[in-house]
Amino acid sequence: MDLNLFRYRWDGDKYQLHYTVSQLAPYAAIRDWIRAGLDLHFRKDHRVLETIISIFFILGSLVSTLAGASTEYQAINCRKHSAVLTDFGGVGDGKTPNTKAFKAAIAELSQYASDGGAQLIVPPGRWLTGSFNLSSHFTLFLHKDAVLLASQDEAEWPAFPPLPSYGVGRDEHAGRFSSLIFGTHLTDVVVTGNNGTIDGQGAVWWDKFHQKKLKLTRPYLIEFLYSDQVQISNLTLINSPSWNVHPTYCSNVLIQWLTILAPVDSPNTDGINPDSSSNVRIEDSFVVSGDDCIAVKSGWDEYGIKFGRPTQHLVIRRFTCISPDSATIALGSEMSGGIQDVRAEDITALGTQSGVRIKTAVGRGAYVKDIFVRRMTLKTMKYAFWMTGSYGSHPDTGYDPKALPEIKRISYKDIVAENVTYSARLEGIENDPFTGICISNVNISLTQKPMELQWNCTDIQGVSSKVTPQPCSALPEKSIECPFPEDRLPIDDVKLQTCSASG
Repeated sequence: MDLNLFRYRWDGDKYQLHYTVSQLAPYAAIRDWIRAGLDLHFRKDHRVLETIISIFFILGSLVSTLAGASTEYQAINCRKHSAVLTDFGGVGDGKTPNTKAFKAAIAELSQYASDGGAQLIVPPGRWLTGSFNLSSHFTLFLHKDAVLLASQDEAEWPAFPPLPSYGVGRDEHAGRFSSLIFGTHLTDVVVTGNNGTIDGQGAVWWDKFHQKKLKLTRPYLIEFLYSDQVQISNLTLINSPSWNVHPTYCSNVLIQWLTILAPVDSPNTDGINPDSSSNVRIEDSFVVSGDDCIAVKSGWDEYGIKFGRPTQHLVIRRFTCISPDSATIALGSEMSGGIQDVRAEDITALGTQSGVRIKTAVGRGAYVKDIFVRRMTLKTMKYAFWMTGSYGSHPDTGYDPKALPEIKRISYKDIVAENVTYSARLEGIENDPFTGICISNVNISLTQKPMELQWNCTDIQGVSSKVTPQPCSALPEKSIECPFPEDRLPIDDVKLQTCSASG
């Protein structure tokens, strides 16, 4: 991709990004959302624009590589059998419903689960569909010119009861709509492509949310429950009705090479939400979101405590986020099954509210512990560090006010932050302090109008080393380097195979 395609110039009160549209056609979705972010949030900041252009170059190179490839792709397992959606009556005109075609194709191909598995190829076209369920030993492959269009007809979305670790729906207590691409109790399932697109057409859902017209909680784009060996990769996800990717009660999950885009004012359009899942790897992905780019969860108050399944052994690396009103990585607030052993490295945030944010409250119980973060680059941020012990939304009045969360062993190191308003807001819980906080080798440069109090610390304990501006007294200076694990998790050793998507 030629960087000379990009130009920016001062247009009165902000820099504008200019480009040659015909040459950037393969990158249109990324282009439009980044430009929206520039127009809304990156006023008079030349350095942020240069960084975005660099990221655009990296993404463009990746997309070019994927788009220019044949039908080969990388997956945890290849399949012996293959079919194309049109074999089952699929029509890619953007108007004809294809829910029945998807269901018929998956039902037919699931017969080969014990005979080398099967893949369903979605060819070029615009494929309107409601929710459908995948099966085990199965791959859904989207051609680079394929677009799945989520139906806006509620009749195309089956109703489900709330998740047991939540007790109620997140939007409406009665329950929730099924996700667009869904599966439960599966083994070895892959959703991938050579950068095909899934468009949630979420505007109608966002309007219903704002107008309080929802009967059930909005659907997500991709969700698997109680599943093992899950891969979600090489896709562009746009305009989700709510959360985008939601592996729940899963193990051995690989999420790679995703571009996730939503308007920065869209409600609850979290990018990737690992929930009560273990051995998860998220890497080489880019999110523009109206909510947290990654939100690590494990159940809500008394329901999450009773279900008791933590999210643990999670790796996040080479990840970029734009979210002006939310976090790059949030831990919680629904964390009542526990969160432990999270390793995040080589993270970039641009025009985002905060870096890694811990969100919890009285009534959550459980723990957030053994969190390790290193090599973050933060540009134009409200907060560099934020921990909240008063994130007090509850599913109902049945939560236990004596269920206090345990927040400990939180490590940050090797961080550069520029144009920051507020270095740190670290708020533990009275009589339940957050402990074992370690921050080392951090350089924060401030905006032209920073907050007067740069480190606001209450009910926390820890240490710091080589941190600018100087931290609060609750983080005294010590000659230390904060830890980061050097061992490998099992998910790091997953080997991908080269597969073919020929029909």
